[in-house]
Amino acid sequence: MVWPHGFDDLRGAARRRLPRFMFDYVDGGSFAETALARNVAAVRAVTLRQRVLNDVSASDLSTTLFGETLAMPLMLAPVGMGGMLRKRGEIQAIRGAHANGVPMVLSTVTLCSVDEIAAATQIPFWFQLYVAKDRGFVMDLLARIKALGCRTLFMTVDLPVPGPRWRDQRSGLSGPPGLTGQWRRWREIVTHPRWALDVGLLGRPHTLGNLVPIMNGRLKLADFLRWSGQNFDPAVTWRDLEFIRNHWDGKLVLKGVTDPDDARRVADIGADGLVVSNHGGRQLDGSIGTAEALPAVAQAVGERLTVLADGGVRNGLDILRMLALGARGVMIGRAWAFALAAGGEEGVSRMLAQMALELRAGLALTGCARAQDAGPHLLGQLPSWWGR
Repeated sequence: MVWPHGFDDLRGAARRRLPRFMFDYVDGGSFAETALARNVAAVRAVTLRQRVLNDVSASDLSTTLFGETLAMPLMLAPVGMGGMLRKRGEIQAIRGAHANGVPMVLSTVTLCSVDEIAAATQIPFWFQLYVAKDRGFVMDLLARIKALGCRTLFMTVDLPVPGPRWRDQRSGLSGPPGLTGQWRRWREIVTHPRWALDVGLLGRPHTLGNLVPIMNGRLKLADFLRWSGQNFDPAVTWRDLEFIRNHWDGKLVLKGVTDPDDARRVADIGADGLVVSNHGGRQLDGSIGTAEALPAVAQAVGERLTVLADGGVRNGLDILRMLALGARGVMIGRAWAFALAAGGEEGVSRMLAQMALELRAGLALTGCARAQDAGPHLLGQLPSWWGR
């Protein structure tokens, strides 16, 4: 077959392979998906200065984030239930990331447990934490990932309650239990036999490995969706960060910050970094695009902490756009999820290699040899929202 090259190619290949309820789960956002669309539009609105006759022969994409050297300023963002895209999908994804010298941030809600991933790969990982109401479970989980060698924790702060996702309700993945939703899922499963064999049959067990100790025997994915609405803690405040710090002595990054005042508070509490993110457009549908929010956040914190960004990044040139707006590193979610669904470990590896090629070309054409030197001087005509 002709291997998919760009994001749209990967998305199309994933759509053909996945049952609708899994494709829509990855592809969709909350409510009417306005924030999802704004993320993409905001990134594409960023223009870059084309510069010529600069020596860019010593091209270097590498960077250092949180004490670790990366082959390029990119990492795989946490994607819940990634193991439902390919057989033991998180294991395949982290291997693809490692082959290209970039880290993967494992979600709290991976299909494979952190113990299984660590045993199968021997690859260092970063970890994303959802704070559950059961603080004992949180303490135990932090101890587990620390014992497995994790040194960088991403605490998601933009999900006090799950944002309603209409596409998931229509596809039968979420919504009230009953025969209608089950019929929709089974109809899709039987019409996607490759996925049904690879994931449905050979990819068992279909449990959320990290949550097994807390879900009281309820192990179906539908049970997780109900459990998350009941157990993600809406009472979490800035004071709870003291609890996290008391049980975590590694690097701490807060994910889900778009407001400059919140960014200053993140810096004030002594975190090591933040991610400018609106959860990929899956939470507050009225939020601005992350590229719109990034410059003000970066300016608000200066050099006090490391600023990362996600949302709307579809290729290597988009990575450069985010770096020019002030990010030190970029996270991708849907891109790697679609690559995994389309081609497994090889698909993730090829997608990352393609993004590295595109980033290198973008740097050269803006007269910049090193990714670490990218910044606002690469911007062309400033977007209308710049400086707000």
